[in-house]
Amino acid sequence: MTTVISPRREQPAEEASRRTVRRPRRRQTRRAWLGIAYASPTAVMVALFFLVPLVLVGWMSLHKWPLLAPPTFNAPDNFADIGDNELVRSATWFTVKYTVVITVLLFAVSLGLALLVQHRRPGVGFFRTAFFLPMAVGFASASLLFLGLLSDEIGPISDLLRAVGLVDGYVSWTSGSANSALGSAVVLVLWRFAGFNMLILLTGLQAIPPEIYEAARVDGASRWQTFRRITLPLLRPTIALVLTLMVTGSLLAFDQFWILTRGGPDNSTTSLVMVIYREAFIRLDLGSAAGISVVLLGVLIVFNVIQLGVLRRRSS
Repeated sequence: MTTVISPRREQPAEEASRRTVRRPRRRQTRRAWLGIAYASPTAVMVALFFLVPLVLVGWMSLHKWPLLAPPTFNAPDNFADIGDNELVRSATWFTVKYTVVITVLLFAVSLGLALLVQHRRPGVGFFRTAFFLPMAVGFASASLLFLGLLSDEIGPISDLLRAVGLVDGYVSWTSGSANSALGSAVVLVLWRFAGFNMLILLTGLQAIPPEIYEAARVDGASRWQTFRRITLPLLRPTIALVLTLMVTGSLLAFDQFWILTRGGPDNSTTSLVMVIYREAFIRLDLGSAAGISVVLLGVLIVFNVIQLGVLRRRSS
C-alpha cells in the first residue's frame, strides 16, 4: 500500500509574518518614489540654473570666446593671462583688503546689536525691527540711495557737516579719494546687512539654554567670563555660518562699488567681480571673464572649506 504525501501547507502564522514583512518594503518603496517626486522639481532647477551654467563657464574658460564671433580653443591661455593682468592684481589686493575690513566691522556691529536686543524688555521688539528694516531695501536701491545722500551737489550729508563746522566746502565722498570711496561702501554695507546678520546671531543666542547662564551666575562668573566661556563657544556654529556669508559676499562685491564709485578713483575701488564684468561686457572677451570666474570660484571653495573646518575643530 503506497502512501501519498501531500505538499506541506504553510501555517497561517507563517503567511501572516511574510505579509507583514512585505508591507513595510512596499511602504518604503512608495515613500522613496514619493520623495523622488518631491525632490525632482528642485533637482531640475538646480541642474538648469547652477550645474549647466557652471559647466558652461568651465568650457568657456578654455576658449577664446568673443561676444560676437565663434569661439576657438586656446587653453590654458586664459588662465596664464590672469597673472599678467595688472588690473586683476590690483583688484585682488583691494578685494582682500575690503573683505578683511568689512568682515571685522560687520561682525562686530552685528554681534553687538544681537547682544543688545537679546533679552526681552519693553521696546526691544521695536529695535529688532528697526535694525532689520534696511534688509527690505534692495541692494542696488540702497546703493543709489547712498549715492544721492553722499552726493557733493545734492546730498544732505555734506550740507549737514558744513553746518556743524566739520568740513569746509564740498566733499566728494565717493570719488574724492580711495579711502573716502572705500569708507562710503563700508558704511553702506554696514547699514544694509548688520540687521540681517544680527538676526542670525540672535537666533543662535536664543538657542543657548538659560540654565547655563544661571549656573554661571551662581558660581560667581562675571559678564565677561560668561561671554567668553559660554556665549562664544556655544555660538561657534552660528558664527561659522555668519562669517562664511560675510566673506563670500565680500569677495563677490559688485553693486556697491559699481553704483557708488564706478571703481574709482583710478581703479582704486575696482573689485574682482567688476574686472569680470569689464572683461565680458566692455572688452567683449567672455573666455577671459570665465577664466577669472573659475579661479575666483576655486578660491571661494577652498577658503570656505578651510574656514568651516577650523571653526568646527575649535567647537569640538
